[in-house]
Amino acid sequence: MTLRPQSVRARLALWHAGVLTLIVCAFSGAVYALVRAQLFRDLDARLARDVATIERTYREADYDLAEVETRAGVELFEVTNAGSVLYRTAAWTRIGLDRAALTEAMPATWSSPQGHSYRIETRSWHELRIAVATDEALTLRALGRLALILALGIPCAAIGALAGGYLLAGRVLAPVGAMARHARRITAESLEARLPVEDPRDEFGQLAGVFNDTLARLHDAFERLRRFTSDASHELRTPLTAMRSVGEVALQGARDPAAYREVIGSMLEEVERLTRLVEGLLLLTRADAGRIQAAQAVVDLGALATSAAEHLRVLAEEKGQELTVDAPPAVQARCDPALVRQGVVNLLDNAIKYTPQSGSIRVVVEVLPSGEPAVEVRDTGPGIAPAHLERIFERFYRVDADRARQAGGMGLGLAIARSVIAANGGRIEVESTEGDGSVFRMVLPAV
Repeated sequence: MTLRPQSVRARLALWHAGVLTLIVCAFSGAVYALVRAQLFRDLDARLARDVATIERTYREADYDLAEVETRAGVELFEVTNAGSVLYRTAAWTRIGLDRAALTEAMPATWSSPQGHSYRIETRSWHELRIAVATDEALTLRALGRLALILALGIPCAAIGALAGGYLLAGRVLAPVGAMARHARRITAESLEARLPVEDPRDEFGQLAGVFNDTLARLHDAFERLRRFTSDASHELRTPLTAMRSVGEVALQGARDPAAYREVIGSMLEEVERLTRLVEGLLLLTRADAGRIQAAQAVVDLGALATSAAEHLRVLAEEKGQELTVDAPPAVQARCDPALVRQGVVNLLDNAIKYTPQSGSIRVVVEVLPSGEPAVEVRDTGPGIAPAHLERIFERFYRVDADRARQAGGMGLGLAIARSVIAANGGRIEVESTEGDGSVFRMVLPAV
């Protein structure tokens, strides 16, 4: 089992203390090594000066070695010639410096049997060799004190780093705590609330911004769901209320068979309306879930648009409208013909509903400058105000609700058209001027 603190603050403090402790240890080790090297360099330099002083004094005193000890002021030295000792100080003899130490690389450290350490330096001129030694006790005591200071400083630095890291982590993570407190208060009824953003440029500000964007999308989705539920309930209630009213009136008294047939026919019309509404909602639900599987086939858009127009021509003729199709040959798209035909039919049905008597509707199949095939449905209807252009593809949205219901619309045609075209990898564009008609353009993937 790993001993891992649950608190992010504690983990950050431990990481901070651990990293800083490693840095302090490395720094302390480097300081100790540098100071030790410098002290021994100074010690070796002093020994080299002593050797030079002994050699110079030895020559100036006419090679009187006893005079050399007095004038040079060096207590530990030895002079040999061809291996024979010419002079050795009493201190050198007393501490018993090992001659074997003089054969090692110089300068070198030699430890006496009593545990004392001496630094030795030698220099040779032909057969003459001068060896000088000095006690390392002062240097070693200075290094010991330095090591003690550094060793005591490491745990102090670790404790300070842990305490400071804990405080700093608390300050740094304070915005997270504030966001958590605000997030706990956000419910489905208060999705308009947003998390506080102290500084949008730092990481926590960016995180809060992402959460706020997510909350905005959720709020928008909830609002659409509320509107959808309300509109769907209203649309379902209208035909159900009509069927109930017709049935209740029919049951109030005896009627002839023709009257009953009329009542049943009226109820069947409402049932058909309900069926179309439910089928449209199911199709949109499948589209939202990504379960519409669009077949990929090469489709002649001209033939498809002509077939859809002929299917609805009788509705246009009932209103005295002129329905024309401009479909040049060889305009092809890669799509599902059934889904695209449904999209064309919905756009045509929408144009027929909102184009006035004796108006004109034109279906144009073309290839856009971008190389994409497109089907346009142009009408001479009342047009769409700019305020409604962004919402006309929402479910149950109507620019003029009363006129739409009189025309038999349910507010799902454009939403279904956009969903089926999107399932084919295409898009629907709309251009409209209020009072001057509209143009709905379906753009599909090219072959």
